[in-house]
Amino acid sequence: MTKHTPTPLSQEPQDVQKRNFIKGVTAAILGFLSLALTWPLVSFLIPTSNEGAEGKFVKVPNFPALATEKPTKMTTVEDVDVQAFITTKVVYDIWVIKHAPDKATVYSSLCPHLNCRYNFDSDKKEFACPCHGSIFNEDGKVLGGPTPRALDTLPYKIEGGELYVQWKLFKAGIPEKVEM
Repeated sequence: MTKHTPTPLSQEPQDVQKRNFIKGVTAAILGFLSLALTWPLVSFLIPTSNEGAEGKFVKVPNFPALATEKPTKMTTVEDVDVQAFITTKVVYDIWVIKHAPDKATVYSSLCPHLNCRYNFDSDKKEFACPCHGSIFNEDGKVLGGPTPRALDTLPYKIEGGELYVQWKLFKAGIPEKVEM
């Protein structure tokens, strides 16, 4: 006579299927949570596409109304900066000298010494940086101070009487004009 040994409950096929199902569901939930928690970090590390950013010109309002040969600070050059999940509207300051309806000089508003914002003194007809005393003439050439180079000009184009500027940021404190 053969003796029949009962199968332990943990070995029943039905229990094994339940256990595997619970393991699968738990793994799926943990995987989803891991992805949800690490995605911001991963997206921050992946460089954003600058497709279209190179060569992007932004319209500067009121250019036709500007007086000629008078440096004018314009503060409405807008762009959108995208870093991972954060989209920020950026407003840049520029200095514009309109020479003719189709010709202008456009300066970055940042001093090449340490990126302070400079002003124009209309009495002396020169740009002056209040931070460290750099002085520039209307042509952007250095007249004095610790700045290592002339004012940084920005690329622009004039179409249909309207001014379009491409914003660029340059390294400060070096003699060469190097884009960042």
